[in-house]
Amino acid sequence: MNARVRTGALALTAALALLAAGCSGGGTGGVRGTPGAAGLRDPYFPRLGNGGYDVGHYGLTLAYDPATGRLDGRAEITAKATQDLSAFNLDLAGLTVRDATVDGAPASVNRAGNELTLRPRDDIDKGAEFRAVVTYDGVPETITDPDGSKEGWLKTSDGAVAVGEPTGSMAWFPGNHHPSDKAAYDVTVTVPAGLKAVSNGVLTSEKTTADGRTTSVWHSPEPMASYLATLAIGRYDTTTGTALGKVPVLTAADPEVAAKSAALRAKLPDILKWETERFGPYPFSATGAIVERDGDVGYALETQGRPIFPFGSFNTPTLVHEMAHQWYGNSVTPASWKDIWLNEGFATYAEWLYDEDFEDTPAQKSFEGAFADEDAWAFPPAAPPTADDLFASPVYQRGAMVLHKVRQAVGDEKFFEILKGWPAKYRHATATTEDFTRYAESVAGRDLSGVWDVWLYGKGKPDAP
Repeated sequence: MNARVRTGALALTAALALLAAGCSGGGTGGVRGTPGAAGLRDPYFPRLGNGGYDVGHYGLTLAYDPATGRLDGRAEITAKATQDLSAFNLDLAGLTVRDATVDGAPASVNRAGNELTLRPRDDIDKGAEFRAVVTYDGVPETITDPDGSKEGWLKTSDGAVAVGEPTGSMAWFPGNHHPSDKAAYDVTVTVPAGLKAVSNGVLTSEKTTADGRTTSVWHSPEPMASYLATLAIGRYDTTTGTALGKVPVLTAADPEVAAKSAALRAKLPDILKWETERFGPYPFSATGAIVERDGDVGYALETQGRPIFPFGSFNTPTLVHEMAHQWYGNSVTPASWKDIWLNEGFATYAEWLYDEDFEDTPAQKSFEGAFADEDAWAFPPAAPPTADDLFASPVYQRGAMVLHKVRQAVGDEKFFEILKGWPAKYRHATATTEDFTRYAESVAGRDLSGVWDVWLYGKGKPDAP
């Protein structure tokens, strides 16, 4: 996400009465399994995500009518049980569930707030792969955070935009909506004639149906946290090309800003090439950008492979920042929201490196500017006090300062080895702050507790930069 103060997010309410009542085993197995946890105890969103299973793939089939705001959806979720399961939960906000099956058999469905509980006919054995299908519809919610920023499903004058950091993806599809559970995606979207639907990954087909509607199919083979999934529907001007010799590029811009954004959109392959030199091989099978009118979305977001920008924020520093997230945040993803500085500190430091390489501004000068920002010292980047602080200045500016202090401590050769090696070691996985500090010390070959104690965890501002 682009650097901004953004208070956090939807308070997830979930009363799990039916689970407490006890879900017994299926008709053939007696009482064997137990319900999966209705939340993963994230430090900031304890009810977000669900336990007892790991999702491998989402197949979403959607139809949207901008005139009514209605979304019709079918989510096919392929997962593996991590325990013997008698029931399991999905996160879903607002929409009405019409039907659910597990492995082709009807499943009972109960709803409490944003928690959707499915009880299959038979228990699911630990280690078994299963397929849940949920059919749903309704007008998706726009989630407004306390600071006024909006996520979830954002209706626009000609369509809609879906953005999900940190909790908004539950507004348009049911799932295990915690960053620790990543999965591949296939998204099929049907929209009225004249509109386009743009999502993550590679566009594998686009055709007009007999009634004039357009159906697009998007394939994302690499694991993706659900907050990085996106869907943008509107009258976009699109351009296609390649980057890095083989990676397909697709950019989409609202017609009102298409001409004004064209030059920078064309610069994306060059920025991506520079970032591969700094950060290592590009981790995804496609790239691009979506540029909206100001007001349609209030901030830039690093949606996987194809970041979203309001036109007013579509500039070189922000493009560098959001594309750097493809390595830091999207490929190596925080294991919990407490580790968000691993996303934003790295992406902010990418801006400093770009200025160092192209704007004749040493990273030290950027560091000194961040050091002088009193807002950056409100709390340690590794310990935001509340969910409202996850996107505040310390996570970005002081997070980048941590990296600069590592660079000073270990020297450029080791530092740039860390910068490339970190997303390589945890490619398409999740990691914690402790994983990073151990990794950095292993590459450096020395103890870096002096950096961590003062810059990463320290509560006060040092006397000098």
